[in-house]
Amino acid sequence: MSMDTTTKNPEAAAVPPPGPAPEKKRVKQGHRRLLTRRDRITLAFMAGVPTILHVILVWVTALASIALAFTTWDGIGFDSIKWVGLQNFKDLFDNNPQFWPAVQHNIIWFVVLILIPTPLGLFLAVQLDKKIRFSRVYQTAFFLPVVISMACIGFVWQLVYNPDTGLINSLIGANKPGHYIDWIGDPDLNLWAVLIAASWRHTGYMMILYLAGLKGVDPSLREASALDGANEWQTFKSVIFPTLRPTNTVVLVVTIIEALRAFDLVFVFNKGAQGTELLSILVTNNIIGESSRIGYGSAIAVVLLVISLIVIIPYLIATFRKERRS
Repeated sequence: MSMDTTTKNPEAAAVPPPGPAPEKKRVKQGHRRLLTRRDRITLAFMAGVPTILHVILVWVTALASIALAFTTWDGIGFDSIKWVGLQNFKDLFDNNPQFWPAVQHNIIWFVVLILIPTPLGLFLAVQLDKKIRFSRVYQTAFFLPVVISMACIGFVWQLVYNPDTGLINSLIGANKPGHYIDWIGDPDLNLWAVLIAASWRHTGYMMILYLAGLKGVDPSLREASALDGANEWQTFKSVIFPTLRPTNTVVLVVTIIEALRAFDLVFVFNKGAQGTELLSILVTNNIIGESSRIGYGSAIAVVLLVISLIVIIPYLIATFRKERRS
């Protein structure tokens, strides 16, 4: 009889008997560690060592240079450091015949990089953006000077400018006695010779920056311009180039920094003598030169730092504002 009742009413069989419910055993779950002790040590080492090196090699040295700019020091013992206040800056601005020519050369460096390799890099980027055949090969060829060290580029161009066996003098017939053209030793030519080498390298840098900017242009803009009957030049001038405004800002900042930190090529060519003076060369000559005027060289480095910050800070402010708006 009971079996029949259970068969006819299965729900009644599922109801638990009256009384307190049986307690369920709770399974203790241990705390799962995402990182083991070894992982934490490895992570701390990988993040801590670069951070410490960055602080020591960048921030500490920068602050030390600013402090030393107001002192005189020959680099032998810390006891020889003497506080002179603004005297180094007064001597720099009033009594150094190389300072203002160096500033002028840095300005010329910037103007040349803006007027020659930057438009040329933009032109190459526009051509390569058309998806022509072997575009990868052309990109590699034009960008190759950028990945080569500036010292190697200087040595290569020294061979090109050699007055006796150089390529240029051999082509124009100026490698004979009495007809030599000293591209490196002539104060009227050597700065422009170095700028040609710098422009050769800078062109590939600008090409990559502009090519990256062109890849981000919406293809519908080109299609809409073509439907309106605009030719290729009109499309670039009125549609494409205005969209490259962020890229143009980056190019401007990069070019200014390149002009201010120019050093390798000039040092390899003739160590910044005879018409190729630059601020970076003056810093090096005063700090590690024969005179070892570390305080005076630090004052020049501070001037170079201030000029760089005048350019970098507005760019960072504009970038942060743009990120907040987005």
